[in-house]
Amino acid sequence: MAEYDYDLFVIGAGSGGVRAARLAAMTGARVAVAEEDKVGGTCVIRGCVPKKLLVYASKVSHDLEIAKGYGWSGLEQARFDWPSFIAAKDVEIARLSGIYVTNLKNAGAELINGRAVLLDAHTIQITGADARTVTADKVLIAVGGWPSLPEDVPGVEHAITSNEAFHLPELPKSIVIVGGGYIAVEFAGIFAGMGSEVTLAYRGPNILRGFDDDVRADLAGELKRRGIKVVLSCQHERIEKTEAGVVSHLTDSIQVTSDVVMFATGRRPHTKGLGLEAAGVQSKENGAIVVDEFSRTTADNIWAIGDVTDRMNLTPVAIREAVAFADTVFHGKPSSFDHDCVPTAVFSQPPVGVVGLTEAEARHQFRRIDIYKTRFRPMKTAFVGAEERMLMKLVVDAETDRILGCHILGDDAPEMIQLAAVAIKMGVTKTQWDSTCALHPTAAEELVTMRNKYVPPELAG
Repeated sequence: MAEYDYDLFVIGAGSGGVRAARLAAMTGARVAVAEEDKVGGTCVIRGCVPKKLLVYASKVSHDLEIAKGYGWSGLEQARFDWPSFIAAKDVEIARLSGIYVTNLKNAGAELINGRAVLLDAHTIQITGADARTVTADKVLIAVGGWPSLPEDVPGVEHAITSNEAFHLPELPKSIVIVGGGYIAVEFAGIFAGMGSEVTLAYRGPNILRGFDDDVRADLAGELKRRGIKVVLSCQHERIEKTEAGVVSHLTDSIQVTSDVVMFATGRRPHTKGLGLEAAGVQSKENGAIVVDEFSRTTADNIWAIGDVTDRMNLTPVAIREAVAFADTVFHGKPSSFDHDCVPTAVFSQPPVGVVGLTEAEARHQFRRIDIYKTRFRPMKTAFVGAEERMLMKLVVDAETDRILGCHILGDDAPEMIQLAAVAIKMGVTKTQWDSTCALHPTAAEELVTMRNKYVPPELAG
């Protein structure tokens, strides 16, 4: 057998890569991890964690408004300090990144600071601080994704992506956010909550494509209620930098001037220049690496996990794929992660939590389905006269009574959906679900008190 420098070489020190490296190293394998940026990947450095901190910070303004209705006064003097918050955020991210580094070293894995490129299936060239060329028996690619700007929009160089949004020197007084996915709607809520004038521009007929239609429609309404201008079925023709600001020239002769234009129109697998062809690794047109159910690529000794495969781009999924990889390759227990019924959340304001099938998906896959849904004013905000409403919806297979999907829009939706996902993953029926006693007074109790099937108005007569 050929002698290699490492038993496993991991490219990318994000959540998935770090977990796989640690688990492999703990078996006694010689493991190295190469990272060209900070350790922690998208989630820790420029994704889930800093974004959630921004959500927490921006939500305070809404909470202060509600507080007035609960008898609190003198809150008008509250001011948000963007630079001090960003500095504190950076300290926390550095702390978390350091924990990842420590965990790697404690497991016995070597961390290499530099960019890794495949020269062939077993040879890796590293450039940067630890420049060298090494060999490995097995390779795991976990480089994640990267935001992209459209190449066909003149003046797009004046726009930013979510990466730069975390490091703006000052809070923009106005911002145009382009996109309708979870990153776009989350940042719309963030900047609006912090006091920016926000325009959300999306080329589709409604935001959050792929989510349940009721959730999409209700969230769009709630964003508008929060003061966000939502412009649909439009796209940029060009961007112009002027003394007054950055001018977005949209279709239908729409013009919006703002301090900042941010594109959140998708992320691409970060595989450009990685050397996939030289290693015999097949990829799709968008750069996503082709893998089988065990995360193995078209090269026998190379695997790929996480966002770089473009299967289900969620941090917990990348971690579970990493565990399955380690079990398969280093413990001799062939394992694959089941991507069915994975809960997900959108930390919009208000937030969304979903698991399972949408109503449209269920109608395509099952002969008969039943819909249960409710809209109501939550106790907390109804008390102060606010008009915001919460949505809860269950999608049920009418023939087996099994719950196929659960969709929640409103405060604490992500927390609720995590527990709902346990039951739905286990195949809970609507009858079993309804046998659960409600917990009062909570918004969550509405989930187990929906008894009447929803009948569309056109069929009600």
